[in-house]
Amino acid sequence: MTAQILDGNALAKRIRQRLQGVVAEWKNQGFRPPGLAVILVGDDPASAVYVKGKRRDCEEVGVYSKALHLDAAIDQAELEAHIDDLNADPNIDGILVQSPLSPHHDEDRIIDRILPNKDVDGFHAYNIGCLALRRPTLRSCTPMGVMQMLDHIGTQYKGSHATIIGASNHVGRPMSLELLLAGVTVTTAHKFTTNTEEMARQADILISAVGKPGLVPGDWIKEGATVIDVGITRGDNNNLFGDVEFEAAKERAAWITPVPGGVGPMTRVALLQNTMQAAASHLGISWKAL
Repeated sequence: MTAQILDGNALAKRIRQRLQGVVAEWKNQGFRPPGLAVILVGDDPASAVYVKGKRRDCEEVGVYSKALHLDAAIDQAELEAHIDDLNADPNIDGILVQSPLSPHHDEDRIIDRILPNKDVDGFHAYNIGCLALRRPTLRSCTPMGVMQMLDHIGTQYKGSHATIIGASNHVGRPMSLELLLAGVTVTTAHKFTTNTEEMARQADILISAVGKPGLVPGDWIKEGATVIDVGITRGDNNNLFGDVEFEAAKERAAWITPVPGGVGPMTRVALLQNTMQAAASHLGISWKAL
């Protein structure tokens, strides 16, 4: 068996084209475009690349984007004041604060400062809580993008078993909630787990979101499994690596995501969809998820 490649670039492109049509229709009806504000603190090169990509996506779809590039030395109160201004801005539907922040910033406080209905990253405790209660609002972007990838290949959720390696607040935990909502039996492995290999071998859907190259050897993959590699690490010569031993894993899996070009583009397009959803709510427009 050689796995089919789950191409996040191609799927994200199709979704952006559909979003572009929706934005054009809204404008024809006299509505303003959706608005997204991105706050970048400091000069982290990878963060600057991510923000540039997000702004490019906005331009393609027709979403108004506003970027605030702030000095790394900005204090907590000043940063929170910028968020307060964006919370009050009627032309801004979504606010994203790019990680990582400076060490002296309290990231939890920053996330909590964003209004839940403008939290298009889906990180706010209110939005995570709604997902836990099976009442999803604005959803965490990476898990949302992964679910769209799984839907795209016609995944049969009910009766299947997923193993998630990694339990972060931004990916692992909301990912488990998304899969539970879909009717999957979910196992989460984390740094205290002693039998991760055993859990991985049982998984119909294996998702790794740690950021450690080679963490998942190819022979851990169940024959015919779907493998979603969320982990991404930048190595020598700016090469990017996932958590999964790709070449060996693709000989056992039915579907596998590449790194890069897999989950990353879907995370960005999920951000656009959340911004559209937030705008629809603020403008009183009917919104149906794509």
